[in-house]
Amino acid sequence: MRLLIVDDSNMIRSRISRVVQSGGVSNISLVGLARNGAEALRIARATQPDVVTMDLTMPEMDGVECIGELIRLFPKTHILVVSALSDKSTAIAALKLGARGFLAKPFTDDELKMALLDVVATH
Repeated sequence: MRLLIVDDSNMIRSRISRVVQSGGVSNISLVGLARNGAEALRIARATQPDVVTMDLTMPEMDGVECIGELIRLFPKTHILVVSALSDKSTAIAALKLGARGFLAKPFTDDELKMALLDVVATH
């Protein structure tokens, strides 16, 4: 399964990629890192990811708008929202658009692994 990580925080992108690439989640390989929704869509068109971790609050194009577009382009994509819980209504909007799961920041490596496994289990 191909993973695209979308977050405006370099620290979060690095952390998720480290957990995935250390073999923490089997059958998932990293195909791209994006800083915002617009970049995510460009990368997604080229790589057609199976799984996307999506931050909600980002410059240029936010996560909710990007999720809507990603699901339109790739309806089978599994999206895990990784965001601070400061705005529950935004998280609910993301899930209504087709995101498959939610992981609140800050998170542990184990929480990330479990959330990714849960999202891909619905594959």
